[in-house]
Order: sequence, then C-alpha cells, then structure tokens
Amino acid sequence: MHRHSLEHDGIILSFLDAGGDGKPLIALHGHWMGASDFSVLAEDLAPDWRVIALDQRGFGETDHAVPHSMTAYVSDVIALLDHLSITEQVPVLGHSFGGIVAYHLAAAHPDRISAMVIEDIGVNIQDDSTPYVADWGGTFRLREDLEERLGPRLAPYLQNSIHRVAEGWALNFDPTEFLVSEQATNGDHWTIWLQSQCPALVVSGSESRICDAAELRSMAEQRAGTTFAQLDAGHSVHIDAPKEFVNLLRQFLKD
Repeated sequence: MHRHSLEHDGIILSFLDAGGDGKPLIALHGHWMGASDFSVLAEDLAPDWRVIALDQRGFGETDHAVPHSMTAYVSDVIALLDHLSITEQVPVLGHSFGGIVAYHLAAAHPDRISAMVIEDIGVNIQDDSTPYVADWGGTFRLREDLEERLGPRLAPYLQNSIHRVAEGWALNFDPTEFLVSEQATNGDHWTIWLQSQCPALVVSGSESRICDAAELRSMAEQRAGTTFAQLDAGHSVHIDAPKEFVNLLRQFLKD
C-alpha cells in the first residue's frame, strides 16, 4: 500500500491506497489503531479489491489536535472519495470506532455506499477508557518501556501505533485526544443503524471483551438485508483470524 494525503476541513488527512485495477473498498480503523492495520487484509484481497484505508482525524499520520464529531468523521470519508474521484457506490469496512463511522456514513450518504461490514462494534456505545489510557501519554526512552505500559494484552495490537521520536518512543495518537473522540462516538445509534438500506454484514469476535455478541446478533435481526457472523477471534477480528475474515468478506461482497 502507498501513502498519500489530502487537505480537507483545514486538516491534512493521510491514507493508504493499495492501487491497482480492483474494485475500491474503504477501510476505517478502530480507536488506538490506524490505516496500516489493514495492510495484510489489502494483500489478501488483491487483485480483486483495492483497499483504501484512512487514518481518521487524530490518529496515525493524519493531523492531531483537531475537532471531533460524527459529522466530521463522515465528511472526511466523503472528502477522500471525492479526492480519488470515486463516484460509484463502494463498500465500507469499519472496525470498532470505524464501524460507527461506517453506519453513520451509509445513513447520511446512501448514494455513495453499496454495502457495509461492521466489525465487532454495537450501536449502544457508552465507553470510558480513561483507566486504560491515562498513563499512555508522553515519550518513553525504550520501545519496551512503552509496550510494558500498554500491557501484554493490548501491546500486540498497537504495534503499528508506536513510532520513533527524537527522545525515544511514543504512540502516534494523543491519549487525551482519543478520549475526546471516544466521547464523540458514545451514544445510542440504533436509529442511525436502521436508517440505511444497503446490504450489511455484522462480524463478531467470539472472544471479544469489547462487544456483546447478543447485541450484534440483534443488530442483524432487526435490520433488513443484514447478516451476522461470528469468528474465533478477539475484538480485532481481521487481525486475529485473517484468513477466515477474508473468506467471509469475499463471500459477502460477492453476494
């Protein structure tokens, strides 16, 4: 995947584009993560699909210290599509935070979205990650020091979010800004979820500590044209079960 950028809403958005002649697929990452977490998925879906993954505002190589709101997140994706001159309807894959953006995007812009894959995120979001991230900020002399602070359960999923700075190692997002983003996505999103009409796939990780599988199954049951699937994985299903996730994605997109 190759990295590119564009300017929108006074900020610089960074994104990765697999390129090629495949059909475009927009990928939106979860909190704490970034576009680079879809690199393996992009390789596995090529050459049929051209994965385009956005570093959402405040994360990765996109500008930080910017306004956060659901309207802003959705507008960033539309700006990306416009920048790439993609006018046809495209599918969108959203993991966690990205999944919330994805179903808001499908509801607000049905003319741009052909289908959506919602990866391990529900519609009743009441998160407070302050206890987890309160001491993640700043610079650590050794990379191992930062990984130890993240803890053995989370550090493996945040490898792409750790980067080298002049004084040592740091996360490529500000934990304080992340908490602002978390508040922007909290709330009851059932009405938005039910507004869109495109086909949808809701994917649950059987070992997820973030989502209630019963809620995800209910999302599929209450929305027309929606399928539920569960894979043996944690919250980051596309990372924990890459082959199974790709097979599931290919089958859904083919249908």
